[in-house]
Amino acid sequence: MAHDVKKKHPMEEQNPQERVKNFDEVPFGYDIDTAVAEAERCLDCKKAPCRQGCPVEVNIPAFIMSIKDRKFEESIAAMKADNSLPAICGRVCPQESQCESFCVRAKKGEPVGIGRLERFIADWQLKEGVKDPELPEPTGKKVAVVGAGPAGLTCAGDLAKLGHEVTMYEAFHTPGGVLVYGIPEFRLPKEIVAKEVDYIQRLGVKLETNMVIGKTITVDELFDEQGFDAVFIGTGAGLPTFLGIPGENLLGVYSANEFLTRTNLMKAYRFPEFDTPIHVGKNVAVVGAGNVAMDSARTALRLGAENVYIVYRRSDKEMPARLEEIHHAEEEGVQFRLLTNPIGINGDDKGWVKGMECMQMRLCEPDESGRCRPEPIEDSNFVLDVDTVVVAVGQTPNPLVPQTTTGLKTGRKGTIDADEFGKTSREGVWAGGDIVTGAATVINAMGAGKMAAKNIDEYLKSK
Repeated sequence: MAHDVKKKHPMEEQNPQERVKNFDEVPFGYDIDTAVAEAERCLDCKKAPCRQGCPVEVNIPAFIMSIKDRKFEESIAAMKADNSLPAICGRVCPQESQCESFCVRAKKGEPVGIGRLERFIADWQLKEGVKDPELPEPTGKKVAVVGAGPAGLTCAGDLAKLGHEVTMYEAFHTPGGVLVYGIPEFRLPKEIVAKEVDYIQRLGVKLETNMVIGKTITVDELFDEQGFDAVFIGTGAGLPTFLGIPGENLLGVYSANEFLTRTNLMKAYRFPEFDTPIHVGKNVAVVGAGNVAMDSARTALRLGAENVYIVYRRSDKEMPARLEEIHHAEEEGVQFRLLTNPIGINGDDKGWVKGMECMQMRLCEPDESGRCRPEPIEDSNFVLDVDTVVVAVGQTPNPLVPQTTTGLKTGRKGTIDADEFGKTSREGVWAGGDIVTGAATVINAMGAGKMAAKNIDEYLKSK
């Protein structure tokens, strides 16, 4: 049967009943023929409206048309001219609200599967073997990049392509930031992140792990003792936010940050090979409805929970998670308790969680964010029978780097003040990603790293 040109070619994925028993990646990706067929849906528009939705300004028609013509080397070259991490972006970017939302095909059907094609061409290259990139003449300028997450990796890669000597400093033992400690294996395999980081290093970037900037060495010392000409700070937002309700100090209550870090970075997902200290009960409540909440809920199922609830005080229309993540969670059996607000966590006589007290909510007029404001319904209290609670209501930046760097202005929530180019109040210091914006998307962090790299290059050339 002929494919309906108004629809994306489907991407095969693991059966929901099987995948909740493993941490293997859920979608399988396109094969060559399906990718070429999907690329043929692209209209190759002259003005390429899709490009305005891409924070890293990928030449989308160029890489797609090369797939259509089966010129895969040309396709990946066009992609990597602007994006050094396509295998990551093809998996975790919210393309539906960015590039694909501008696709002309979307006016009378589904947009071209730009994200699926990005993943395809990146995976094709990883399978065929990544060739060593051509390195430019050294400029003699040294740049330190603090944090090896998406913002730092992008900034470092772009600066290395311009000939600058770049050293990345990462607090953890493994580079990748939120890509390795926050996003589960079933959504973004660690092997993929490792290969993308390897490419950045092959561009000439040096990597120093287990380096806590602000403790091991300060930004001031990077300038004064290490002789760097510029510093980029991309330390993300790793400080968890809690609800401020009674019982949050009980055993069995996690921040999503801790829960996912224990699973991902400490390898609980590879039990019994790794005996990671992590407790997952039979009934788990995950508070929040963003991508981190979906990741936490789906992880809890795979770690053996029988019932997992997403507890969210607004309705399904306001849930900030990607539709794909919500769909996958529903398929896997996650239960949604919407218009429900936790007001306390109950414990047993040994200090362990035994239930979560909640109130039913109703939606009123939209608040300043444009979302409908929830208000409690009187006498609607009930107790949700749970023995584990994961709080996934956002993160804020760790204050360590801002507090130990002289002349650095910060915002009310601990973010670093930076202009549209990432330039901070401190001479020679740029910042980007979640440390500036608060918790946001991987691709927005990458866009900030890219913009900062351009500005740092201009600064270094002017010195």
